[in-house]
Amino acid sequence: MLVSVDDVRSLRFSDGTPVTAASGIAPLGDGWLICQDDATFAAWRRAAEITPVRVLPPVEGHDTFSEARGTKRLKPDLEVACPVEVDGEPAVLLLGSGSTSRRMRGVLVQLSDGRPVAQAADLDRLYERVAQRLGLPLEHLNLEGAARHDGTVRWFNRGNLAAGVRSASVDLSLEELVAAAIHRTGGGSVQVRHPRGYDLGSVGGVGLAVTDAITLPDGRMLLSAAAEDTPNAVDDGPVVASALVLVDGDSVVDVAPIPQVDGHVHKVEGLALSRLRPDEVHLLAVVDGDDPGTPSVELDLRVRLA
Repeated sequence: MLVSVDDVRSLRFSDGTPVTAASGIAPLGDGWLICQDDATFAAWRRAAEITPVRVLPPVEGHDTFSEARGTKRLKPDLEVACPVEVDGEPAVLLLGSGSTSRRMRGVLVQLSDGRPVAQAADLDRLYERVAQRLGLPLEHLNLEGAARHDGTVRWFNRGNLAAGVRSASVDLSLEELVAAAIHRTGGGSVQVRHPRGYDLGSVGGVGLAVTDAITLPDGRMLLSAAAEDTPNAVDDGPVVASALVLVDGDSVVDVAPIPQVDGHVHKVEGLALSRLRPDEVHLLAVVDGDDPGTPSVELDLRVRLA
């Protein structure tokens, strides 16, 4: 497997303010919805503009959050953007990381008269069940990626080898998950199945850990992974490498580095399928730079599978 970076673009809203901490991307209407893990609003990127989309109410009067301002503990930490359907209509499900009690919400975004509309649900009972199935205390929960395959959502927990936590996943029914997100049922009614663990290797003594995933047409999955030197699921640390990982079930088939651009390691946190060619996959990837003053970037990635 070989990964190439074909283009790099900075992400700014149409008024010039930066899109920051981009952590997930999924198709919505004629564009792409990008979640920011440090804000209560997402970014809807279309051909001619990027507009903010409110997905949650302010938290104690704040819409953006940072360690420097002492508000990081308040952030909802939306890390997953997964394409779903509601009554046959396309939508995007955003999910928090679960790494604190404030980060256990789901947000369903769909179009109404061509405009994005969001509704949120507390899913703490679901997060508790996921932690139980993975055999983890809640403080080690860090659910950063998800991929659809038929009627199943595979939800990935970002591991941390320094803390003795492997990257792992569980399977959820797509129908049950969406029903909980739109309040037709509760989070405790979602069955959590098939826990899996993944050994992704390490770079420079820092373990690679999953940050997002997409499903290929043959059922295998491509994971994005980052080697971030951090002691826990909350604090940021230096990123020494990023990679794509091809997995089949719980077996790692191949690992390929994402090339540095101008000597810079890009921590890819969100993946979306752009187009397919024989033996070649084109992806959109969004990068969390962990810097609230710097725009996130979007990468065009080309992956040769053979």
